[in-house]
Amino acid sequence: MKVVIAGGGSVGLSIARELLRHHHSVLIIDENEIPSDRDGFEAASWYVGDACEMATLKLAGVEEADVVVSATGDDKANLVVSLLAKTEFGVGRTVGRVNNPKNDWMFDDAWGVDVAVSTPRLMTALVEEAVEVGDVVRLLTLRTGETTMVAYTVPFDGAPVGRLVGSYRWPDGVVPVAVLRDDIPFAPSPDDVFEGDDEVFFLTAMDAEPALRELLAARA
Repeated sequence: MKVVIAGGGSVGLSIARELLRHHHSVLIIDENEIPSDRDGFEAASWYVGDACEMATLKLAGVEEADVVVSATGDDKANLVVSLLAKTEFGVGRTVGRVNNPKNDWMFDDAWGVDVAVSTPRLMTALVEEAVEVGDVVRLLTLRTGETTMVAYTVPFDGAPVGRLVGSYRWPDGVVPVAVLRDDIPFAPSPDDVFEGDDEVFFLTAMDAEPALRELLAARA
């Protein structure tokens, strides 16, 4: 898979290293020259230019990318890159970094963003997840801003304990996709039984989250 990353800062380089470890082709676009220390991303290509400009994206060959990641520290730049990649170059998938959580609402399909990743929100969610046992915690906002990934940690005395996954009639737009038990993930089947301290992950429509919370809190 060919991935273009707009932004050669610490975030962009970290993403590049991980992608290269998984044997993907990576091109980084940044206004600055390539750093002298290339530890971990030596195999990445580097293009010097402003990723917000059509000419730069064209010369960098963005139309050949499978994914464009906008990882600069400027939300406006990330939106522009995503929009150009999607509308002008037909890139199949765009991922946008949200620096200021107040700008979350803009990172949707109207700006060409398929997946918005907010580091502050994600870190907050992970902190909440550690303390908010028994509540539904949003982790990520996915395509179009209308679908989210949420996590729910089953309390030892919670209503789901001992119930079959298949015994629930999940709200429309809610799908249980994984359970993490004793640090081992598995895809839940209807015959699996919830246990205390299970971490359950759902894909859900944003407007279905309240119904999911209510369902998980309800006693049979």
